[in-house]
Amino acid sequence: MQRITREQARKYAFDWKDEPLLRVRPGEPFEIETYDASTGYFKSASDKAIPALRPGFDRSPAQVNPIGGPVHVEGAQRGDTLVVMIEEIVVADMSWIAVGPRRGPLGESTRWPELSAEYTTKVFRHSPGPSGTTRDGTLHFSDRISWPITPFIGTLGVAPDREVTTSADGQGDWGGNLDIRDACPGNRILLPVYHAGALFYLGDVHASQGDTEFTGTAAETQATVRLRLDLIKGKRVPWLRIDKPDSIVSVYAYRPLEVAVEVATINLMDWLITEYKFTPTDAYCLVSTCPDFRINVYQMCKLAKLNFVAGAELPKRYLVT
Repeated sequence: MQRITREQARKYAFDWKDEPLLRVRPGEPFEIETYDASTGYFKSASDKAIPALRPGFDRSPAQVNPIGGPVHVEGAQRGDTLVVMIEEIVVADMSWIAVGPRRGPLGESTRWPELSAEYTTKVFRHSPGPSGTTRDGTLHFSDRISWPITPFIGTLGVAPDREVTTSADGQGDWGGNLDIRDACPGNRILLPVYHAGALFYLGDVHASQGDTEFTGTAAETQATVRLRLDLIKGKRVPWLRIDKPDSIVSVYAYRPLEVAVEVATINLMDWLITEYKFTPTDAYCLVSTCPDFRINVYQMCKLAKLNFVAGAELPKRYLVT
């Protein structure tokens, strides 16, 4: 099986001029070994998020969220849709989160001075599950609190149309640093293609994350990701979409959050109208009346130029065609 190694997966931009690291056929399985968001800096609680100590933090924006790629998909052309099928994510034996001065919404807190007076790093131990790996393992937050590892891809996408965009704060219809917990095994991620070969990148795996990633980091970890890429020829989605086994999700990123919510919902309506034969009136009324319509707020952390990421979700049982 073809593989991008961890040392190869140290790029910090989605760049259409990059030479592909892999060339794959549609449907061919391959693997990407990823670094964590800090490129291996955080190894223990003694490693603090002090910018002067962190490699790559003398750059603007800082070199964080290393990604592996690009992966060239045979037959992909501008105007197609790339379908990303994540088969398995096996995370490392630990993950980390870092808080401190000027980090996140409470980085200058006076109510809880410990959040802004000193840097704190928490390291979480991972134990394997029934498979013998961390694919179905447990994250130990403390001696008392633990939960199942629920890994997902924080940063993924294709090379944007003309610009070069960093993996730290780049976001768009092509993907980027979106921290969508639904970018996980079992779901299909749909992305528009702008270049021959699609030029796909992936990195920034999380062992788990709550809605919004409130502090700006979650359970950041290294991982091995096995996936396949396929194509929908001659069709371009307007923004990243997620096709889950039991629901569909339309994603949008913007700041303020209410714009992200509104456009994600409008794009979901477009999905209903163009592919599921809803009338515009029925689609409009459905998202207001269906008790199972949901808005997911995936990422809402105040970091650099990051927009807020929302997903409008509807169960498939309502998609009567």
